[in-house]
Amino acid sequence: MSKLNEPQADYDSPWKEALEQYFESFLMLFFPAAHAIIDWSRPPESLDQELQQIIPEAELGRRLADKLFKVWRLDGEESWVLVHIEVQSQEELDFAERMYVYNYRCFDRYRRPVISLAVLGDERVSWRPSSYGYALGGCEVSLKFPIVKLLDYESQWQSLEESQNPFTVIVMAHLKTKATRGVPQQRKQWKWSLVRRLFEGGYSREEIVRLFRLIDWMMVLPKELQQEFKDQLKRYQQERTMPFLSRIELDAREEGLQQGLQQGLQQTRQSLRETIIEVLEMRFVEVPPEPSEILNKIEDILVLRYLLKQSIVIKSLEEFQQVLAQALVREETKGEREETPTDESQEFN
Repeated sequence: MSKLNEPQADYDSPWKEALEQYFESFLMLFFPAAHAIIDWSRPPESLDQELQQIIPEAELGRRLADKLFKVWRLDGEESWVLVHIEVQSQEELDFAERMYVYNYRCFDRYRRPVISLAVLGDERVSWRPSSYGYALGGCEVSLKFPIVKLLDYESQWQSLEESQNPFTVIVMAHLKTKATRGVPQQRKQWKWSLVRRLFEGGYSREEIVRLFRLIDWMMVLPKELQQEFKDQLKRYQQERTMPFLSRIELDAREEGLQQGLQQGLQQTRQSLRETIIEVLEMRFVEVPPEPSEILNKIEDILVLRYLLKQSIVIKSLEEFQQVLAQALVREETKGEREETPTDESQEFN
């Protein structure tokens, strides 16, 4: 077989969806102390839009899977839980500081207690940031936050397999996706092993479909191996009488990836537009509605990023409106772009 072009694994999106669907199971597995204080008779409320306002898109990028949940405590008081999932494969010196910043931003917005939690999905065994603080002139601030290191679960693989907590499936998929980077044949074997466990683990059909989608989403394979995997799964289902995945459900990952990409691009565009207007209002106080109306017609993210830079340095609102008019002409000439530029340093011409 010729050398296969291995696609880049996506940890961020499956983790976000897994947290949305299995938040209680996630806390039960990783952070039982936090799980114990929550009144689970009242469904948690996901605050994605609020989190985007607290943490600008420019800071998030696609490095992290961040979720903010509003929950109720057993004592009847409202609280918010910031679940911050770190999925990078390298150490970051400012990670603990960022956790501190996100924590106080949430507290500043809501004036409620905030629980900050971190799951480290990197490959450095010794990297375990769990606190941030400083002292100066008699003033001292600090934050200690619980962490989970996914690498620690490699030595607990049997416990993961025996657990009835559905979130262990996400942990196993994450670990084996990391472990099989550069060896797609091994990844296909582990992917098949995890999917087969869904059928044999007593899960309902609904759970099988949901967890299969998350595994399939994270454990990406080259096109040829993905087709082999689908064929193997089809034969397995034909040979046994059990809940099965339809062709539509088998293709759900591809559809979900495209849908997620489009949603992410639209959120990025809107965030940039809003930030541009905010900068203009801070610099020039009164901003007419026309710039906002024109910005809503511009879909090219590279152009919007250029306009954001111009809004910061340009000398007058009138000059910005001229640049904005030129950008609109560029947009109408070139048509809509659907892909985020990969080189953010590229100049706008």
